[in-house]
Amino acid sequence: MHRSPLGGRNFESFSEDPFLTGKLAAAYIRGVQSERVAATLKHFIANEQETHRMTIDSIVEERPLREIYLKPFEIAVRECSPWAVMSSYNLINGIHADVNEFILKRILRDEWKYDGAVISDWTALTNASGIESIRAGCDLEMPGPAKWRGSRALEAVASGQISRKEIEKAAGNVLYLVDRTKGLDGPAETPERANENDEMNQLIRQAGVEGITLLKNERHVLPIEQAKRIAVIGPNAKRTIAGGGGSAKVNPYYTISPLDGIEAAFGGEVVYAQGCENPKWLPLASKYCETASGEQGVIVEFYKGDRFKGNPISIQHKRTTDLYLWDSAPKNVLPDYSFKVKTIIKPFTSGIHTLGFSSVGPGRLFVNGQLFIDNWNWTEEGEAMFDDSEDVLRSTYLEAGVAVNILIESTSEVRPVSKIPLVGEHGYGGCRIGYQEEIKVDLQAQAVEAAKDADVAVVIIGLDNEWESEGYDRQHMDLPKDGSQNRLVSAVLAANPNTVVVNQSGSPVAMPWADEVPAILQAWYQGQEAGNALADVIFGKQSPSGKLPTTFPKRLEDNPTYHNWPGENLKVVYGEGIYIGYRHYERMKLDTLFPFGHGLTYTHFSYGEPRISGKVLAESDTLIVTVTITNEGDVDAAEIVQMYIRDVKSRLPRPEKELQGFAKVHLRAGESREVDLEVSKYSVGYYDTSLQAWIAEEGRFDILIGASSVDIRCSTSFDVKESFTWIF
Repeated sequence: MHRSPLGGRNFESFSEDPFLTGKLAAAYIRGVQSERVAATLKHFIANEQETHRMTIDSIVEERPLREIYLKPFEIAVRECSPWAVMSSYNLINGIHADVNEFILKRILRDEWKYDGAVISDWTALTNASGIESIRAGCDLEMPGPAKWRGSRALEAVASGQISRKEIEKAAGNVLYLVDRTKGLDGPAETPERANENDEMNQLIRQAGVEGITLLKNERHVLPIEQAKRIAVIGPNAKRTIAGGGGSAKVNPYYTISPLDGIEAAFGGEVVYAQGCENPKWLPLASKYCETASGEQGVIVEFYKGDRFKGNPISIQHKRTTDLYLWDSAPKNVLPDYSFKVKTIIKPFTSGIHTLGFSSVGPGRLFVNGQLFIDNWNWTEEGEAMFDDSEDVLRSTYLEAGVAVNILIESTSEVRPVSKIPLVGEHGYGGCRIGYQEEIKVDLQAQAVEAAKDADVAVVIIGLDNEWESEGYDRQHMDLPKDGSQNRLVSAVLAANPNTVVVNQSGSPVAMPWADEVPAILQAWYQGQEAGNALADVIFGKQSPSGKLPTTFPKRLEDNPTYHNWPGENLKVVYGEGIYIGYRHYERMKLDTLFPFGHGLTYTHFSYGEPRISGKVLAESDTLIVTVTITNEGDVDAAEIVQMYIRDVKSRLPRPEKELQGFAKVHLRAGESREVDLEVSKYSVGYYDTSLQAWIAEEGRFDILIGASSVDIRCSTSFDVKESFTWIF
């Protein structure tokens, strides 16, 4: 859940709202498993931060645990049970997720009757939890081969530590997973292969279009229709931010940058200016690197043992200098190995250029045979998800086109050495090589000049897969780096009042210029077709229709976790209880930058008076709410209708309202259509710990229908005549 706007993995999580998250998860699972591919729900449970993610203890009262954090999983299990669930790294109320019987047995297995496999997160199990987790209901240790089970499990059976029946139950769940997918007697797995095709590419492009969210559009600056000259500006303009970082990161077949998409779609003149920089670390050296045979990238030589002895056991060619080896070091050199990275850098320009180097274990970087960066006994940790050192930078003068030989030596020994008693002497190893050539121009001044002479300036800013990633959380909501992007927006706006700001991020950012800029698009991370999707929207080929799945606060201080994020002494208290996201902002009567559910289009929709199929809801009932939506403009577009439920009077405190239904309707200009929304017992219940059950309490319930959590267009109501309870 988006508990805080700073969550490092918010970009790969669906929402701050449990109903929306659960419904999206269920739809995803339904699609994936229809192809006989297992979907795995993760991370079960209370894993809302990356800071100390493997050791943090999430302290959560049972009511918010049930209503907010378990609710999406509950919806997914009830509606289209996933074939696997992954337990989280963290502890929940003092007990690690992998051995937490309350979570894995009582709730998942007993209450929800879940029949799939439960797997651990990668390397989550330890010597202490490896066997005990089998008894608690974690069926499979990941990744393989087993480190804390395998022969140890057989020994545990022989010693009476665990029963044969418990082992067989876990094994049975894993075999059931195999049977559901390839089958117990299925064929051998075929090698991975490319599957690029036009149909898929168009689907990706359309998904990108429909996700773009129009936050503001004064003076109808968008769509751009009459312009002859457009300035495309910003650090994200000429590169494709396809997704966030960590294990969610994939390699697309191709990428279309915003500049690519705009140039392809626009018939006039396009002028580009970078404007500023926003890297978290020195950019990867990849595009400057060549192997001795002239291929882009580096050669990695692996040696058995951590002293580079003998001939390399394995030699790999890699196109990137992002060389973390968590799951890619050859098996035949594990666990203690050393490796060398060899490449040639040919500078594009002459100048004082900078090399950056970080390593997971001990490492050193040589330039033309001379030691350049010594990182062998590092002590200061960086922020990468792979537990590496800080990025060490050193500059030197290099000539354009003159080859520079780079050699890296590193091993899988654990660093800093203070961690060895906790994790052992060897880890997974790896390193990262960065490189940047000297910048000799005023980037912001160039952007201002480009904007002055343009009919419209499109400024593309935001984050990327270094700022938002698995393994660490953001430190603030400000756009990186050091205010340069905010200064760029203000300078361009001063030069050209027709400025469109496109923000690329997976979570909220501060926008101190939001009141002045006439048009703002939240573009998220939209995959390989990002540039074409953006062009389709800004030139009006399609209307934007996205809605915010998370609140954009005005200030970090306004968010519900501000007082207890990210915790202290390896404990984080979910002190806001059930009041996360819009529930918090409404309870505190806090104004937001952009509210949950907000998103504009290039037209206007009107809402008719709602009709309801009945006025009383009983335990087995389903009520249907029908509302007519009309596109009153002259542009075809889609509206996402949102239904919120308010408990008028409750024995226990409840949010002002809660999302309990939504529907997307595509309407041609002038068209009207009815939308049906469903109300059931799950729409009205809350969890009462005194009853150890969900309860729909006797009384009146309001149905609030609108275009966002604050833009309510119409309402109706119904009653629960007699209270009733349920478990699942």
